[in-house]
Amino acid sequence: MGAITLFVEDLEPTKQFYRDVFDLPVIYEDENSAVFRFENTLINLLHSPAAHELIAPASVADPGVGSRVQLSLSVTDIDATCKELSGRGVTFLNGPVDRPWGLRTASFKDPGGHIWEIAQ
Repeated sequence: MGAITLFVEDLEPTKQFYRDVFDLPVIYEDENSAVFRFENTLINLLHSPAAHELIAPASVADPGVGSRVQLSLSVTDIDATCKELSGRGVTFLNGPVDRPWGLRTASFKDPGGHIWEIAQ
């Protein structure tokens, strides 16, 4: 997979969140989007009004409807990563918790309402 586009209601604070939390530079931006590279995958933050044209005739869902996706990142030390992210202002939804499938995970939301999981 080369890219994932996430629709966001407020581009500027979401872009700043990705810079601060993931410590990544913006590799492309315009008035409607900001793109970050996570290893081999691009994450495109797209302002929701611009998304309508991209996916028409489908509709862009309201962020308050609920989550339909979780994005996962592997880390080597989840407890240290949680501590570091907390220091960057992240509020965790859950975790770290040991899962029955053998991973230790924690989850948080970005300002656009997308759920991110870190897993060890």
